[in-house]
Amino acid sequence: MKIPILYEDNHLLVVEKPVNVPVQGDNSGDKDLLTVLKEDIKVRYQKPGNVYLGLVHRLDRPVGGVMVFAKTSKAASRLSDAIRRQQFERTYLAVVRGVPQEEARLEHYLFKDQRNNMVKTVPSNHKQGKKSILEYKVAARAENLSLLTVRLLTGRSHQIRVQLSSIGHPLYGDQKYGRKVNRPGQQIALWAHTLEFEHPTKREMIRFESRPPKEYPWNLWRFF
Repeated sequence: MKIPILYEDNHLLVVEKPVNVPVQGDNSGDKDLLTVLKEDIKVRYQKPGNVYLGLVHRLDRPVGGVMVFAKTSKAASRLSDAIRRQQFERTYLAVVRGVPQEEARLEHYLFKDQRNNMVKTVPSNHKQGKKSILEYKVAARAENLSLLTVRLLTGRSHQIRVQLSSIGHPLYGDQKYGRKVNRPGQQIALWAHTLEFEHPTKREMIRFESRPPKEYPWNLWRFF
Protein backbone atom coordinates (compact mmCIF):
# COMPACT_ATOMS: atom_id res chain seq x y z
CA MET A 1 0.00 0.00 0.00
CA LYS A 2 1.51 3.29 -1.15
CA ILE A 3 0.65 6.18 1.20
CA PRO A 4 1.31 9.71 -0.13
CA ILE A 5 3.57 11.61 2.28
CA LEU A 6 2.80 15.34 2.42
CA TYR A 7 5.48 16.29 4.97
CA GLU A 8 8.01 14.63 7.23
CA ASP A 9 10.66 15.71 9.71
CA ASN A 10 12.12 14.30 12.93
CA HIS A 11 8.90 14.89 14.87
CA LEU A 12 6.02 14.73 12.38
CA LEU A 13 4.67 12.59 9.58
CA VAL A 14 1.81 14.08 7.54
CA VAL A 15 0.13 11.79 5.04
CA GLU A 16 -2.91 11.47 2.80
CA LYS A 17 -5.06 8.67 4.19
CA PRO A 18 -6.67 6.49 1.49
CA VAL A 19 -10.41 5.82 1.70
CA ASN A 20 -11.64 2.57 3.24
CA VAL A 21 -8.43 1.94 5.18
CA PRO A 22 -8.74 1.75 8.99
CA VAL A 23 -6.47 4.08 10.92
CA GLN A 24 -5.80 1.38 13.53
CA GLY A 25 -6.20 -2.37 13.53
CA ASP A 26 -9.81 -3.46 13.95
CA ASN A 27 -11.93 -6.62 13.91
CA SER A 28 -11.77 -6.81 10.11
CA GLY A 29 -8.12 -7.81 10.23
CA ASP A 30 -7.45 -5.54 7.23
CA LYS A 31 -4.13 -3.77 6.93
CA ASP A 32 -4.31 -0.49 8.85
CA LEU A 33 -2.65 2.85 8.20
CA LEU A 34 -0.63 3.00 11.43
CA THR A 35 0.95 -0.42 10.80
CA VAL A 36 1.72 0.40 7.16
CA LEU A 37 3.42 3.66 8.11
CA LYS A 38 5.48 2.04 10.86
CA GLU A 39 6.66 -0.63 8.44
CA ASP A 40 7.53 2.02 5.87
CA ILE A 41 9.59 4.04 8.38
CA LYS A 42 11.37 0.89 9.52
CA VAL A 43 12.40 0.07 5.95
CA ARG A 44 13.25 3.61 4.80
CA TYR A 45 15.41 4.39 7.82
CA GLN A 46 16.63 0.83 8.45
CA LYS A 47 15.48 1.03 12.05
CA PRO A 48 16.04 -1.98 14.29
CA GLY A 49 13.30 -2.96 16.75
CA ASN A 50 9.95 -1.25 17.14
CA VAL A 51 9.15 2.07 15.47
CA TYR A 52 7.36 4.76 17.49
CA LEU A 53 4.49 6.49 15.73
CA GLY A 54 1.89 8.28 17.83
CA LEU A 55 -1.76 8.49 16.78
CA VAL A 56 -3.11 11.89 17.87
CA HIS A 57 -6.37 12.09 15.89
CA ARG A 58 -8.53 9.79 13.77
CA LEU A 59 -10.54 9.60 10.58
CA ASP A 60 -13.40 7.18 10.01
CA ARG A 61 -12.49 4.22 7.84
CA PRO A 62 -14.40 5.39 4.71
CA VAL A 63 -12.97 8.93 4.94
CA GLY A 64 -9.79 10.00 3.17
CA GLY A 65 -7.55 13.02 3.45
CA VAL A 66 -4.83 14.69 5.47
CA MET A 67 -3.63 13.19 8.78
CA VAL A 68 -0.68 13.91 11.04
CA PHE A 69 1.20 11.36 13.13
CA ALA A 70 3.79 12.04 15.82
CA LYS A 71 7.23 10.48 15.43
CA THR A 72 8.28 11.34 19.00
CA SER A 73 6.52 11.20 22.36
CA LYS A 74 7.19 14.93 22.81
CA ALA A 75 5.37 15.71 19.57
CA ALA A 76 2.51 13.37 20.49
CA SER A 77 2.03 15.07 23.85
CA ARG A 78 2.09 18.60 22.42
CA LEU A 79 -0.23 17.79 19.52
CA SER A 80 -2.70 16.06 21.85
CA ASP A 81 -2.62 19.11 24.11
CA ALA A 82 -3.29 21.40 21.11
CA ILE A 83 -6.32 19.29 20.23
CA ARG A 84 -7.65 19.51 23.79
CA ARG A 85 -7.21 23.30 23.71
CA GLN A 86 -8.98 23.50 20.33
CA GLN A 87 -5.82 24.91 18.73
CA PHE A 88 -5.80 22.21 16.06
CA GLU A 89 -7.62 23.60 13.02
CA ARG A 90 -9.33 20.98 10.86
CA THR A 91 -11.47 21.61 7.81
CA TYR A 92 -13.32 19.05 5.73
CA LEU A 93 -15.06 18.96 2.40
CA ALA A 94 -18.44 17.24 2.46
CA VAL A 95 -21.05 16.54 -0.19
CA VAL A 96 -24.56 16.36 1.26
CA ARG A 97 -27.99 15.54 -0.12
CA GLY A 98 -30.26 18.52 -0.71
CA VAL A 99 -29.68 22.22 -0.11
CA PRO A 100 -29.03 23.31 3.48
CA GLN A 101 -28.97 26.95 4.57
CA GLU A 102 -25.94 28.91 3.38
CA GLU A 103 -23.99 28.60 6.62
CA ALA A 104 -24.59 27.49 10.19
CA ARG A 105 -23.01 26.56 13.48
CA LEU A 106 -24.33 23.19 14.66
CA GLU A 107 -24.30 22.21 18.32
CA HIS A 108 -25.54 18.79 19.42
CA TYR A 109 -24.91 16.34 22.21
CA LEU A 110 -23.82 12.99 20.82
CA PHE A 111 -23.87 9.53 22.37
CA LYS A 112 -22.02 6.55 20.89
CA ASP A 113 -23.58 3.10 21.09
CA GLN A 114 -20.38 1.06 21.27
CA ARG A 115 -22.14 -2.25 20.67
CA ASN A 116 -23.61 -1.18 17.35
CA ASN A 117 -20.96 1.42 16.45
CA MET A 118 -23.69 4.02 15.96
CA VAL A 119 -23.79 7.62 17.17
CA LYS A 120 -27.00 9.51 17.85
CA THR A 121 -28.05 12.93 19.09
CA VAL A 122 -29.30 13.08 22.68
CA PRO A 123 -30.63 15.79 25.05
CA SER A 124 -28.06 18.03 26.73
CA ASN A 125 -28.77 16.41 30.12
CA HIS A 126 -27.91 12.91 28.87
CA LYS A 127 -25.25 11.49 31.21
CA GLN A 128 -23.08 10.18 28.39
CA GLY A 129 -23.80 12.87 25.81
CA LYS A 130 -20.79 14.86 24.60
CA LYS A 131 -21.16 18.41 23.31
CA SER A 132 -20.26 18.52 19.63
CA ILE A 133 -19.78 21.65 17.54
CA LEU A 134 -19.06 22.30 13.88
CA GLU A 135 -19.45 25.19 11.46
CA TYR A 136 -20.19 24.84 7.78
CA LYS A 137 -20.62 26.95 4.66
CA VAL A 138 -22.14 25.98 1.33
CA ALA A 139 -19.42 26.34 -1.32
CA ALA A 140 -21.33 25.12 -4.38
CA ARG A 141 -24.36 23.15 -5.56
CA ALA A 142 -25.10 20.70 -8.38
CA GLU A 143 -27.61 17.90 -9.08
CA ASN A 144 -29.46 18.46 -5.77
CA LEU A 145 -26.14 17.98 -3.97
CA SER A 146 -24.32 20.63 -1.95
CA LEU A 147 -20.58 20.95 -1.42
CA LEU A 148 -19.81 22.14 2.10
CA THR A 149 -16.66 23.33 3.80
CA VAL A 150 -16.82 22.13 7.39
CA ARG A 151 -14.77 23.43 10.31
CA LEU A 152 -14.64 20.91 13.11
CA LEU A 153 -14.49 22.44 16.60
CA THR A 154 -14.77 19.17 18.54
CA GLY A 155 -13.58 15.74 17.50
CA ARG A 156 -16.34 13.24 18.23
CA SER A 157 -16.77 9.87 16.57
CA HIS A 158 -18.85 10.16 13.34
CA GLN A 159 -19.54 13.79 14.31
CA ILE A 160 -19.85 15.40 10.87
CA ARG A 161 -21.89 12.51 9.52
CA VAL A 162 -24.36 12.53 12.43
CA GLN A 163 -24.75 16.29 12.78
CA LEU A 164 -25.40 16.89 9.09
CA SER A 165 -27.81 13.95 8.94
CA SER A 166 -29.64 15.32 11.98
CA ILE A 167 -30.50 18.53 10.09
CA GLY A 168 -31.87 16.52 7.17
CA HIS A 169 -28.81 16.60 4.89
CA PRO A 170 -26.93 13.29 5.13
CA LEU A 171 -23.62 12.86 3.37
CA TYR A 172 -23.64 11.44 -0.14
CA GLY A 173 -22.84 7.73 0.07
CA ASP A 174 -23.28 7.40 3.85
CA GLN A 175 -25.30 4.21 4.34
CA LYS A 176 -25.01 4.35 8.13
CA TYR A 177 -26.64 7.76 8.66
CA GLY A 178 -28.37 8.25 5.32
CA ARG A 179 -29.58 4.84 4.25
CA LYS A 180 -32.91 6.17 2.95
CA VAL A 181 -31.24 8.26 0.25
CA ASN A 182 -27.95 6.41 -0.41
CA ARG A 183 -27.33 3.09 -2.12
CA PRO A 184 -24.87 0.32 -1.17
CA GLY A 185 -21.60 0.74 -3.02
CA GLN A 186 -21.61 4.52 -3.05
CA GLN A 187 -18.44 5.97 -1.53
CA ILE A 188 -19.02 8.39 1.33
CA ALA A 189 -18.20 11.95 0.22
CA LEU A 190 -16.26 13.31 3.20
CA TRP A 191 -12.66 14.44 2.86
CA ALA A 192 -10.18 15.77 5.42
CA HIS A 193 -9.12 18.86 3.46
CA THR A 194 -6.77 20.93 5.66
CA LEU A 195 -4.85 20.73 8.92
CA GLU A 196 -3.25 23.72 10.62
CA PHE A 197 -1.40 23.66 13.94
CA GLU A 198 1.71 24.87 15.72
CA HIS A 199 4.77 22.72 15.06
CA PRO A 200 5.55 20.92 18.34
CA THR A 201 9.21 21.97 18.45
CA LYS A 202 9.66 24.83 15.98
CA ARG A 203 6.74 26.77 17.49
CA GLU A 204 5.58 28.04 14.11
CA MET A 205 2.22 27.55 12.42
CA ILE A 206 2.16 24.97 9.64
CA ARG A 207 -0.66 24.07 7.27
CA PHE A 208 -1.30 21.09 5.02
CA GLU A 209 -3.91 20.45 2.35
CA SER A 210 -5.27 17.39 0.59
CA ARG A 211 -7.73 17.39 -2.31
CA PRO A 212 -10.44 14.78 -2.95
CA PRO A 213 -10.18 12.27 -5.82
CA LYS A 214 -11.25 13.08 -9.38
CA GLU A 215 -14.41 10.98 -9.22
CA TYR A 216 -18.13 11.43 -8.64
CA PRO A 217 -19.47 13.40 -6.84
CA TRP A 218 -16.28 15.43 -6.29
CA ASN A 219 -15.81 15.91 -10.03
CA LEU A 220 -18.99 17.99 -10.20
CA TRP A 221 -16.80 20.87 -9.04
CA ARG A 222 -13.33 22.15 -9.96
CA PHE A 223 -10.74 21.36 -7.32
CA PHE A 224 -7.87 20.48 -9.57
